[in-house]
Amino acid sequence: MPAIEVILVDHLDRPTGKMEKLEVHEKGLLHRAVTVYVFNSRHELLLQRRASDKYHCGGLWSNTCCGHPYPHETTQAAAERRLSEEMGMDLRLTPVFSLSYNLPLSNGLTEHEFGHVFFAVSDAHPVLNPEEADAWCYRPVSALRDEIARDPGRFTPWFLHTFPRIPDYLEAFSLPA
Repeated sequence: MPAIEVILVDHLDRPTGKMEKLEVHEKGLLHRAVTVYVFNSRHELLLQRRASDKYHCGGLWSNTCCGHPYPHETTQAAAERRLSEEMGMDLRLTPVFSLSYNLPLSNGLTEHEFGHVFFAVSDAHPVLNPEEADAWCYRPVSALRDEIARDPGRFTPWFLHTFPRIPDYLEAFSLPA
């Protein structure tokens, strides 16, 4: 399998180069990422449990999907590609906000990302790629707040960092009534 390169960026998300994905996470370098949140018509969030053999955070619950744009790929195209690759869903995504974080992972890797967050609405059931995720569920946002407070160790670090911002943006996002 050929090495996957990601886009290195500065604090304003301007590209500064490219590097192999694992090396970037080992060195903790700032790079571009995409994060997807899919909600159903009942305003529940589609979560995935990462496959247990992922190179980091296996077995933890997280947002619908995430990933990295390839060099010369837009964030929109990367987010839609990752949603299809991980969850078997082909949806048009809406860019909602961006944020930056520097989060250590339990295995010595670091998620130092400039993340672009996308939303979509769908009542479809995903068709999981078993190399990416091994379970899914739709959960009410309010129930997720309680679950995170009770047991944050069940969730990925980037989800714990990003999720508190979601309700504010969800109010402005057009979900079907």
